[in-house]
Amino acid sequence: MRWTLKSKPSEDTVKHLAKALNVEDFVATLLVQRGIETFEDAKRFFRPSLDDLHDPYLMKDMEKAVARIEKAIENEENILVFGDYDVDGTTAVSLVSSYLKTYYPNVATYIPDRYDEGYGISFKGIDFADDNGFSLIIALDCGIKSIDHVAYAKERNIDFIICDHHRPGDFLPEAVAVLDPKRDDCNYPYDELCGCGIGFKLIQALGQNRNQTIDDLIPYLDLVSAAIAADIVPMTGENRVLAYFGLQVINTNPRPGIKAIIHQIKKQTLDITDVVFIIAPRINAAGRIKHGNHAVELLTEFDFEQAQQFASEIEAYNSERKDLDKLITKEALQQIEENNEKERFTSVVFQEDWHKGVIGIVASRLIETYYRPTLVFTKSGDKYAASARSVKGFDVYNALEACTEHLEQFGGHMYAAGMTLKEENYQIFKDTFEKEVERTIHPDMLTPEIAVDAEIDFADITPKLIRILKQFEPFGPQNMTPIFLTRNIKDTGYGKPLGQEDEHLKLFVKQNNSEGLAAIGFNLGNKIELTTHQKPFQAVYCIDENEWKGKLSLQLRLRDIKE
Repeated sequence: MRWTLKSKPSEDTVKHLAKALNVEDFVATLLVQRGIETFEDAKRFFRPSLDDLHDPYLMKDMEKAVARIEKAIENEENILVFGDYDVDGTTAVSLVSSYLKTYYPNVATYIPDRYDEGYGISFKGIDFADDNGFSLIIALDCGIKSIDHVAYAKERNIDFIICDHHRPGDFLPEAVAVLDPKRDDCNYPYDELCGCGIGFKLIQALGQNRNQTIDDLIPYLDLVSAAIAADIVPMTGENRVLAYFGLQVINTNPRPGIKAIIHQIKKQTLDITDVVFIIAPRINAAGRIKHGNHAVELLTEFDFEQAQQFASEIEAYNSERKDLDKLITKEALQQIEENNEKERFTSVVFQEDWHKGVIGIVASRLIETYYRPTLVFTKSGDKYAASARSVKGFDVYNALEACTEHLEQFGGHMYAAGMTLKEENYQIFKDTFEKEVERTIHPDMLTPEIAVDAEIDFADITPKLIRILKQFEPFGPQNMTPIFLTRNIKDTGYGKPLGQEDEHLKLFVKQNNSEGLAAIGFNLGNKIELTTHQKPFQAVYCIDENEWKGKLSLQLRLRDIKE
């Protein structure tokens, strides 16, 4: 691990903000590092408001999208709400379809089959629309590059409205409306919304047309919050507002499907981390193991007993997903070892019987062992399909773009992408990708970095600080949980390894004459020797609350320790 202390912002700005907010300088530093420099910035940060959401009609083509939907309703057309099979896609489809159904019955949903149709808009989906009399398709979390598909639909008198957040190509599909803040010609003030976030802006615009206020749309924010958390988009601007209020809905009055998931895990209050690691994997498991339709059924079901039945089926899919993920990760690591590929700049592995639904998770797991851009391939029909994951700071999408001559298709963003290629192109692609990454990656990016927000002493960890840090939530990219560095720490003699294979570390630590603090270090069990016999060490950590038997206590979540 590389520890990097973030550069200190302007001292004048920090002092000014600290005085305005009546906080310590290091707390003001944390805020300035997040782009919060004035009292007004801080007010918006600490007191998110739905009034801070932008007018949806600022988004290019929004008026066209609303006009086409209203025309479809007026003419009693059938509307098909189409979306990807991951959390962002299934929540977006659930949101838009359930909203439209509150005042218009001729609405159906379509999630492509991960194995039969692959990612995004499919010809099979358009044929389904054609066969069943749908004349308007609203595509969510996909479609920005589906030029041929939209043209194919047009020949069949089917119109498209595309709601996407991925980067467009050189040309846009000839849809009735293309809602994507990443369009070069779109001046919408915030371009980091997820697919479900774009769907929310669409229903916000439709709602305004029907004299609804933002308060009428709050019940849909549990879905938006789940998508923001799962899709790992920046936790800034509108995303932070939507996630903040969505978490309130999840914890007070979630829709029956989300309530059924929470009911199974029996946790009182969920934070954004729980949404990422508890709710999102279960929603995702449906599309990974069976079919994304199961997730939409769960999220649009209004009978709680029926939702519980759906949730228990999805729980079984999630257990199967975990088993597959472990097995394939083991096989992939073995393959890297046996092929002597440990010293490469990339990990690119293939096995034809690997389950397509978990290869993205496996790519992330491989990065935990070999920290470098990673692609995991499996057989999909007569093609090879892969999921890509990247390391901090490296744009895997750009690297794939440099290898397009060997690919059939690809899409995604900086840290995650998907692609297909012909079997005969696999080896040449693998070699080209390796050379491209070697050429463009900075050597530092191949060592995991812990970006440390501030160096503090244990004496700085006061009840006031903990209250303030809680108000930094929800955490996510560009507003990550603050990481602190403290030196000259000693374990009080209670340190011990935890876990089936002693992989974790439990300590009770002090600094000088401070009160003792409990500390837990996941996957740091091999570093226990650094803490024995009261040897002083240094640690980087987050300040955490541990819930045990209904009681909350303070603990440090260790990220790394050194002599």
